[in-house]
Amino acid sequence: MPRSDFVIQTKFYVVPQMTDILHPTEAPLLKLKTSLKNLGLDYVDIYLVHGPIHIQSFERIAKGMAECVDKGLTKCVGVANYSTEDMIKMQEELAKYGVPLAINQCEFSVLRRQPETSGLLQACKERGIVFQSYSSLAQGRLTGKYTKDNPPPKSYRFSSYDMADIEPVLEVLKRIADKRGVSITAVALNYNLCKGITPVVGIRKEEQAIDDCQALGWRLSNEEIKEIDAVSFEGHTTSLWQQG
Repeated sequence: MPRSDFVIQTKFYVVPQMTDILHPTEAPLLKLKTSLKNLGLDYVDIYLVHGPIHIQSFERIAKGMAECVDKGLTKCVGVANYSTEDMIKMQEELAKYGVPLAINQCEFSVLRRQPETSGLLQACKERGIVFQSYSSLAQGRLTGKYTKDNPPPKSYRFSSYDMADIEPVLEVLKRIADKRGVSITAVALNYNLCKGITPVVGIRKEEQAIDDCQALGWRLSNEEIKEIDAVSFEGHTTSLWQQG
């Protein structure tokens, strides 16, 4: 398949390294060049700042990310885990170089609605920023794969609630899934789509791809969304990483 048929996204890793200290502005460009070499690509479609804890100032990060666009190494740039305030700050800094902030990627699912309840999701809509969700299925907790007797691995830390507490959520998702003739996974992903969110999911098996694709081509009713909202979890933020 031609390269233009794929959308490839990667991230600028923000945990401080020598590159960040010696080349604070050039670090995003240098790291992207390394990623492109490793991937065997000339460019990526989307390049994100992985988190808000970078040692560089917003001004320097924005300048470095803008340079990646100017050199044609990425088509657009975004951020991840940014709060509303920091997202707006980055958007304003990028605008100085004529580069839009395209994406803010944060954890969002039925088990973590904090970006919606905090106003971050609305801010993205108002500013033309795509809100992209990771852990859209709460690392498998919203697929029906796990139960209180078969919990997920302890390493699955996002939305790591006890499965017994999640059972009311799964019961609602399953009831809607059975009524519509789709998978529980499809209902959970469609919920994100109905909120105006672009969900990111991991696929390792063919059946997972089939379940995920069942989320397309339809939308939950307002009544079904209210049912899910009623059993959903707000989740929380952390000062170190998940600020958004």
